[in-house]
Amino acid sequence: MKKPALGKGLSALLENASTDITSKSNDKAVLGNIAMIRIDQIEANPFNPRTHFEEEALQELADSIKEHGIIQPLTVRKVDVDKFQLISGERRFRASQLAGLEEVPAYIRLANDQAMLEMALVENIQREDLNAIEVALSYQRLIDECSLTQEQLSQKLAKSRSSITNFLRLLKLPAAVQSAIRDGLISMGHARALVSAGNEARQTALLKAVIEEEWSVRQLEQAIKTGSEPETEEKPVRNKDKKTDISLEQDQFRHVLAERISAKVDIKKSSNGSGKLIINFDSDTDFNRIIELLND
Repeated sequence: MKKPALGKGLSALLENASTDITSKSNDKAVLGNIAMIRIDQIEANPFNPRTHFEEEALQELADSIKEHGIIQPLTVRKVDVDKFQLISGERRFRASQLAGLEEVPAYIRLANDQAMLEMALVENIQREDLNAIEVALSYQRLIDECSLTQEQLSQKLAKSRSSITNFLRLLKLPAAVQSAIRDGLISMGHARALVSAGNEARQTALLKAVIEEEWSVRQLEQAIKTGSEPETEEKPVRNKDKKTDISLEQDQFRHVLAERISAKVDIKKSSNGSGKLIINFDSDTDFNRIIELLND
């Protein structure tokens, strides 16, 4: 798979020799393109837009680091004698701490705070699994704190102007809608539709319908277009009756499967006998774990 282009963002900054001190110092800690640095000499990046790190995923990365080491070095800046600050790679840094490493490989750069903020934000937007709200906040910070226009941001990230605009519009949504996006309760398509749904009360009412009624993006768009009110009385009643349509044998299968894969399993049936078997997972790692179990 082709890696996403970094445009004039992080890759250009890191390829700039003026930001690289690895060849300009006699300090043993910075000799060579990649230096081994004691982990207790590194502090976290205060500009990192990611605020949540899933514990289970971090532990799995720590286990991988114990076995294979760190494949991709961290990137740090030197802020004092024997003191460094992360520019990118905080997940690897945290996992290395969990793995009990005493030192880690790192590229060492010079960067002022604005350049460091830009590098950290671009790095995370391109390489980390940020949710849509975190991406939108990162875009806004790049615009506000690095004095970029949307057009400049589009060029820097090698993304279309419309894509940048769509993410930024999410920040105008009510807090309840933003939380639903962040928690994965609604898709980006739902969010884009809700932006044009009207006032906050209308957006919140439609959000409730999307979640409780499991509306598709098309259903939401149709409700917005026709101005119809969400049906909040009839469908939940049918949802409550769905479990009674599940036979004892099917319910037992659901429990057995849930136990086997250590995940929540739901069966939803309609009156005509059709339905869905739903397996819930928390992350890509959890999804891969479930696939491996089902393939055994």
